[in-house]
Amino acid sequence: MPAPSASTRRRTKPAVRIHGIEKVPSGIAGLDEITGGGLPKGRTTLVCGGAGCGKTLFGMEFLINGAREHGDPGVLLAFEETADEIAKNVASLGFDVQDLVERSLLTIDFVKIDRSEIQEAGEYDLEGLFVRLDHAIKSVKAKRVVLDTLEALFAGFTNEALLRSELRRLFHWLKDTGVTAVITGERGEGTLTRYGIEEYVSDCVISLDNRVEDQISTRRMRIVKYRGSAHGANEYPFLIDDGGFSVLPVTSLGLNYEVSYERVPTGVPALDDMLEGGGYFRGASILVSGTAGTGKSSLAGLFADASCRRKEKALYFALEESGSQIRRNMRSIGLDLDGWCKKGLLKIQAARPSVFGLEMHLVTIHKLIEEFEPRAVVVDPLSSLVTTGNVGEVKSMLVRLFDYLKMKQITCLVTSLTSARGFEETEVGISSLIDTWFQVRDIEIGGERTRGLYLVKSRGMGHSNQIREFLITSKGVNLIPVAVGPNGVLTGSARVNQETEQRAQALARQQEIERKQRALLRKSKALDNQIEAMRAELAAEEEEQRSLATELHDRQMRLTESRTKLAEGRRKS
Repeated sequence: MPAPSASTRRRTKPAVRIHGIEKVPSGIAGLDEITGGGLPKGRTTLVCGGAGCGKTLFGMEFLINGAREHGDPGVLLAFEETADEIAKNVASLGFDVQDLVERSLLTIDFVKIDRSEIQEAGEYDLEGLFVRLDHAIKSVKAKRVVLDTLEALFAGFTNEALLRSELRRLFHWLKDTGVTAVITGERGEGTLTRYGIEEYVSDCVISLDNRVEDQISTRRMRIVKYRGSAHGANEYPFLIDDGGFSVLPVTSLGLNYEVSYERVPTGVPALDDMLEGGGYFRGASILVSGTAGTGKSSLAGLFADASCRRKEKALYFALEESGSQIRRNMRSIGLDLDGWCKKGLLKIQAARPSVFGLEMHLVTIHKLIEEFEPRAVVVDPLSSLVTTGNVGEVKSMLVRLFDYLKMKQITCLVTSLTSARGFEETEVGISSLIDTWFQVRDIEIGGERTRGLYLVKSRGMGHSNQIREFLITSKGVNLIPVAVGPNGVLTGSARVNQETEQRAQALARQQEIERKQRALLRKSKALDNQIEAMRAELAAEEEEQRSLATELHDRQMRLTESRTKLAEGRRKS
C-alpha cells in the first residue's frame, strides 16, 4: 500500500480552548500532544536554538499545515533567505509553496538587511517593518505569521536599551494584531536567545537542540515555558525527514493501557504447546535471548511469518543484517519472506545502531509504526543498541518503546545476545519488562554441540518447565523433548543413541512377549486337542453303555415273551 502523505499522518484538531487558553494546532506530529492542543492563539511563540536545528522548517510547517489543513492564511517574513530559496528548501519535504501562494493562503516577504547600510539614531524604530508586515497580513487576511530570524533584523544595533525596547514593541504589536505568531531566534551565550529578552516577552518558548555525543547526532525539543497552560516539560526527541517534523511525546506513555486475552500463535506449534497451546497474549512483549548462533533470528522470522499468514502486518527492525540478507537466510528454514514483502504484509527496516542516536531510533520506530500500522513488531537484536548508548539509556528507550506498543496492542518480539557466562542476564537488562522470555542456549555433550530451549517465564498463563532440544531444519524449527540418561540430559547423538537402544530394548521385549504368546497358544491348542479326545472317548463309552442297555432290554423282552407263550401252552393242555 502507498505510504500516507505527510498531511494524513498528522492527526490534528481544530483550535480548542483548554484551561482558558485557546490554541491553534501546529500540525507537527507529536507537538500538539505535548502542548495540549497546539500553540497559543493570538499570541507569540519563540522558537530558539543553534544553527541547523530546524527553526526555519518549524515555522514553515506551522504556516503550511495551517493553510492546508485548516485554511488559515499565513505570512512568512524572512530576513536571511529569499522566497525562491525557501520554496526550494521545503520542496524536498513535499511542500508545494507556490501552490499555496497562488491560492492566497501564503505570502513570503523577503526583507534584505545590509549591516553596512544600517545607521543607528535615537529616534529609530520599527514602524517601517510594522507597515510592511501589516500590508502582508491584510493582503491574504493572515491568521498565522512567522518571522525568521530576529538576529538578522537587529544585527547592526549596539544600543541595548533601544534594542530591548523595540523587541518588546514588536511582540506587543503582533499580539495586538491578533495573529498567532512564531518568531525564530539564535541561541545566545548562556541564554536561550542572543539578546536574552525574547524568552521573557514571549508567551510560549520552544527550544530546539541538535547535539552530538560520541559522533552521533540527536535532535531534541523542550517547551521552556507556556503561559496559562500545562505542558510537557521534558526533552523530546524529534526527527526531520522527508515528511517534515515528527516529535515523540514520551510523557504520554505509562501503565494505564488496556490488555487483551486474545492469543497469538508463535509460528512454531511446539512453542504454542509450551504456552498452554495458545501462544502469546496479544500486545505482549516477548524476549528470545541466547548466545550467538542459537537460532534467535529464526524464531523472530517464524513469528513474523505467522503474523503475515494471518493477514496481519508485521514490521521487522533489523539492526545487524540487511533486508535482502534476512530474506535470503530465512529461505534456508523454509520461509518465503519476499512474498509477504511484495504483498505489503511485511516491511523490513534495516539500519545500523550507529546511524543515529537512541532517541532517533525510537522516533523512527514510532513513525514507521504510525505509517505501516502493523499488528506485530520484531526488533533483532536489541542488544546492538548498547553500542549507541549506555545500558541505562537503552533501557529507558526500551521502556518507552514497550509502553507505546502495549498501548497500541501490538505484539512485540525482541532478540537479545547474552554472554556465555550469564545466561539469565541480557545485555541491556530488560528481563523485568518482558512478559514472555525464552532462553536458547548451546548444549555440549559427548563432543557434540546442540541447542536447547526453555521458558524462563510467561506472565498470566501456565507454561512448560521442560528443556526442549531445538532443531533448525529446512522445513522450519522443531522442538524435541530432551531425553534424560543416567548422567543427566542427553541431546544430539547421545539422545539418538539412547533412543536407538530404547527402541532395541522395546523390540526385544516385544519379541519375547510374542514368543511367549505363541507358546501359550500351542499349549492352549494341545489342551483343546486333549479335551476333544477325552470327549470322543467319553462319547464312545456312552454309546457302548447305551448298546448294552438296549441289548439287555431286548433279552428281557424275549424272555418275557417266552414265559408268556409257555404259560399259555400249559393252560391249554
